[in-house]
Amino acid sequence: MSRPIRKAVLPVAGLGTRFLPATKAVPKEMLTIVDRPIIQHVVDEARAAGIEHIVFVTGRNKHVIEDHFDINYELEDTLRRRNKAAALELLDKIRPDAGSTSFTRQQEPLGLGHAIWCARDIIGDEPFAILLPDVIVKSQKSCLAQMVDVYNERGGNVIAVEEVPEDQTHQYGIVKLANGPRNRAMPIEGMVEKPAPGTSPSNLMITGRYILQPEIFKLLSDQEKGAGGEIQLTDSMIKLMESQTFTSLQFEGRSYDCGSKIGFIAANIAFGLEQSDISGELMTIMSDLTRAKAAE
Repeated sequence: MSRPIRKAVLPVAGLGTRFLPATKAVPKEMLTIVDRPIIQHVVDEARAAGIEHIVFVTGRNKHVIEDHFDINYELEDTLRRRNKAAALELLDKIRPDAGSTSFTRQQEPLGLGHAIWCARDIIGDEPFAILLPDVIVKSQKSCLAQMVDVYNERGGNVIAVEEVPEDQTHQYGIVKLANGPRNRAMPIEGMVEKPAPGTSPSNLMITGRYILQPEIFKLLSDQEKGAGGEIQLTDSMIKLMESQTFTSLQFEGRSYDCGSKIGFIAANIAFGLEQSDISGELMTIMSDLTRAKAAE
């Protein structure tokens, strides 16, 4: 029987240079999708999958993320005195239970693999999830919860994937599937990081959601720097495939790359259209702007 997935790692040490000057003083993870920071959407996904403890791997100037998940006594006292019950209930709902979060520092920007390795002592010898905070997933059932279902059935390691156009595969990490009938959950027999155009083994990109076994930490510790002079998570996963199974899951839902400007804007529109109090006005504004642009 597979050991349960209780912990998740969220690497939040990146600089967010693509969003300068907005991210000069505000972490990119705290930019909002409608009315919630990006990081809140990712944490909500993890908690919906039954994650009990979240490890944030932070960097310099990321203390506001820790503050976001803490009590703000002055704010809550003011809301209480003003009888803002709904706002107080919302803040209480998003606050993690005491002791259910940890924060550790990635002191140098040595890559995603290094950021995950920084969480090794907190995770310990148990399987865990990784959620990249640049990516948020809009779905009926939490993307990670879908992955946990597959993990509970098959064990091993599970990676979320989704289709991309063939002419864009060179921009992503791509999986190679084992031969056999195609379905949503398929064994993986290889991975390629940003394959050259025309050489991609599939059109399934790695989305930024992983369930990995703790043996990955030993491989990350031993690993030399790879592409870009950084310690790459993909390189260690490829080594781990020599001894453990990997399963890809084409999850139900859609991801938004909030590390890019267009993905960030698209996410705001998609989530905004789901909110009944603003969706109608938002559609009107989008229609008006589209007609005005076409008329230029």
